[in-house]
Amino acid sequence: MKSYRDRSTILFQILVYTVMIFTLMVTLIPLISMAALSLSSSKAIVNNEVFLWPKGLTFEAYRQIFTYPNFFRAYGNTIFYTFFGTAISLLVMIFFAFPLSKPALKGTKFVLKLVVFSMFFSGGLIPNYLLISNLGLTNTRWAILLPFAINQFNLILLINFFKSIPIDLEEAAIIDGVNYAGILTRIVLPLSGAALATVGLYTAVFFWNDWFNGLIYLKSSQFPVMLFLRNIVTGTSMVGEAAGVGDKSAIAISIKSAVIVTSTLPIILLYPFLQRYFVKGVMIGAVKG
Repeated sequence: MKSYRDRSTILFQILVYTVMIFTLMVTLIPLISMAALSLSSSKAIVNNEVFLWPKGLTFEAYRQIFTYPNFFRAYGNTIFYTFFGTAISLLVMIFFAFPLSKPALKGTKFVLKLVVFSMFFSGGLIPNYLLISNLGLTNTRWAILLPFAINQFNLILLINFFKSIPIDLEEAAIIDGVNYAGILTRIVLPLSGAALATVGLYTAVFFWNDWFNGLIYLKSSQFPVMLFLRNIVTGTSMVGEAAGVGDKSAIAISIKSAVIVTSTLPIILLYPFLQRYFVKGVMIGAVKG
């Protein structure tokens, strides 16, 4: 019986590691291939010699992107939207989630039902545009920061985490004369590092990757880098006009690959610093007891 269990455990571990290795390869190979293409020469790309390692090492694609007049302005805009958008979103959702995590507060169930309802049903693109336009937010940075400050999924994540904090800590603080503002700042938030890091990472990725809302609500000088890079990918207007047809196609592929690397690298570099909080945070509510 014991040998049968050991055999089953070994087979299960082999299956798990096989799936993990396959998933890792599926995730990493396209990114590594894009990086190799972005660093390869036009001749190597035209001849299909590039897969996981660059051939004819060159930084021409990155040079063309970085020398574009509005590139660093667009990058600065994205950093601004990501930093302040994440900060505003966390602040608003903390003050929203904390009272909703108190079962004794009347009306919390009704508000939670509204939150869940709004998660699946929204007004749509045109009503949202009319609302933001009537509020006078178009062509301002607030059009990106305010309307997307609350994400229902992240809000529910915070509510569940706040509910998991032992009520005894709150009762002890109340006996010591601490008000609810003190409970939030002195007890709840210091214990919520994992949840805040997880929600913050989700929110930062959203603001970093968002380009469609910028296209609708912002003027060109306020465009985020994703919209700027999207215009490069669709138009490839940065390709040298003097290049031949084959070279032009190869340079376009190299630039598109460099765009992908440039847009994803900051988030990839940020993740290792938040990994331990993120792994703990995504397990919120998975185990009770």
